[in-house]
Amino acid sequence: MLGVIGGTGLYQMEALREVRKMAVETPFGKPSAEITLGTYEGNSIAFLPRHGIHHEFLPSEINYRANLWALKSLGVKRVISVSAVGSLQAEIGPGELAIPSQYMDWTRGYRKSTFFGEGVVGHISTAEPTCPHLSELVKKCAKEEKIPLHTGKTYVCVEGPRLGTRAESFLFRNNGCHLVGMTNVPEVFLAREAQLSYCTLAVATDYDCWMEDPNEHVSVDKVMALYMSSIEKVQTLLKRVFVAKVDEDESSCRRSLQGAIVTREIPESKTEMIRVLKL
Repeated sequence: MLGVIGGTGLYQMEALREVRKMAVETPFGKPSAEITLGTYEGNSIAFLPRHGIHHEFLPSEINYRANLWALKSLGVKRVISVSAVGSLQAEIGPGELAIPSQYMDWTRGYRKSTFFGEGVVGHISTAEPTCPHLSELVKKCAKEEKIPLHTGKTYVCVEGPRLGTRAESFLFRNNGCHLVGMTNVPEVFLAREAQLSYCTLAVATDYDCWMEDPNEHVSVDKVMALYMSSIEKVQTLLKRVFVAKVDEDESSCRRSLQGAIVTREIPESKTEMIRVLKL
């Protein structure tokens, strides 16, 4: 099953069938909202609004662990995160789509960033943090739909909720970052701990604030307007991904815990968690 994490509009597809909502309990508390389940041409899909159904959670308030756990517990094996981002490079214009292959963590440590701890030590590899198998699939589907898609980009995740300073924008821009956002860390790393294939479908909504023209600087109203105007394009691409034939266990991400857990005797209170992560 494919899971999609994103905002309002993504799961409001006329072609979606058997739509229902499900509340999921997790060992880490409640996810951001109920999971919307449905089918598209016979393929099962799960949608989760990251910020809550009314967009009520700040990026640092999102229960990332519960969100990923809830999706996995329903049988999700692949996750596409649809996220609004600022562009730090002129080549990625507002309204265009991109897939990051690398992430930089510029958050402040407020977010619960691992399933491990409290008696279980694990160290996953994040040298290649996204699933190349899933990323290639999205790239292929974009080509089939003739939707331009930037690939191989670096996403820097900031704490928020404030928008960045020009000094920060130039720092990231001049150090190899292409996209800036507030939500994909620790989401991408938790997905790897849960052996989920994961990639981000980033929607560039602005040029952050590195351009000289103040009219090009990011503002919330511009972000929301451009993001919503891009929903139809994102839905078109996702529909192609939904029906694409894929072996969900082919990706190496589905085996990311092999050799990662170094604790020899797992506490009884953690055995069920480890079992679910390894599914």
